[in-house]
This record gives sequence, C-alpha cells and structure tokens, in this order.
Amino acid sequence: MPSFDIVSEIDNHELQNAVDQANKEVTTRFDFKGTNSSFELSNSGNATEIKLNTESEFQLDQMYDMLTNKMTKRGIDIRCLERGDMDLQLKTARQSVAVKQGLESADAKKIVKMIKDEKLKVQASIQGDTVRVNGKKRDDLQTAIALIKEKDPVGLPLQYQNFRD
Repeated sequence: MPSFDIVSEIDNHELQNAVDQANKEVTTRFDFKGTNSSFELSNSGNATEIKLNTESEFQLDQMYDMLTNKMTKRGIDIRCLERGDMDLQLKTARQSVAVKQGLESADAKKIVKMIKDEKLKVQASIQGDTVRVNGKKRDDLQTAIALIKEKDPVGLPLQYQNFRD
C-alpha cells in the first residue's frame, strides 16, 4: 500500500554552516568592529538554539537579518525560526532564536483533520513527530501532498519522506 511521511526537519549541517558564515560576516563588517558580536549554536537533546550576542537592540536586528540571509542561501526555510525576548542591558544585548524541528501533536492533528475534511481517499495517522499518510493509489497521495502544500496548515517547513509504492 503506497504511503509517505510528513515531517518538519532541517539539515543540521547546513544550519551549522549558515551560523559559521554569519559569524564570519559579523567579525569582518565595519559597523560591528569592537562590539564582540557573535552567534552561538547550541544543541541540547531535541532543541536547537542560536544565541545572538552584541551591544544594542539595533545590532541584534541586523544580526538576525544576517542570519536569515545566510540560512536562506543555504536552503533552510526561515519559518522554522522563533525569536525569543531580547535581554537588553547597559552594554550588552542578547537574544535567543529557537530552531523548531518536528511536528508537535497539535500541528499533526491539524494536518490529519485537514486531510480528513477534504474527504480524500487516504488515511492519515500520527506517529510520534511525523504524520503517516496511506492510500490505495499513488495519485491520491500526490493529491494529498498538493493539498498540504497549497493550504499550509501549520506554518512550518514540511518535508515529504519515505514515499513508498
């Protein structure tokens, strides 16, 4: 029976490269000279976080723009980023940017509900942080993929893996 999985993942190697490129740019830009500005990528279990360190709120915004530019060039969808609160002090400004991966149960339920509401000839089931879609015909699965791409129910970058015939 044909099936595929819907997941929300990013390539960690490309993410590391994008952060390294942003760090390189921030050290060479004239407007950041002497500010000790940096990007730090930290992976703790399932959560990935990028910490931005600089001197002012304006520079934090510039650094975020730099980071998103580098990620876009590396093929990473920036919809997976979630900016945290800014920690502003006299001479320091910090912000953490969470990189969301995996489908939370609420998002997975939205996808399953949308597929069932369209009355397609497929079955969708939640398996951990993925959604498995089964159908009798390959065309039905491709219709389901087109529907999900068109409606974008969760606002996260989605990938379609393990397409089996």
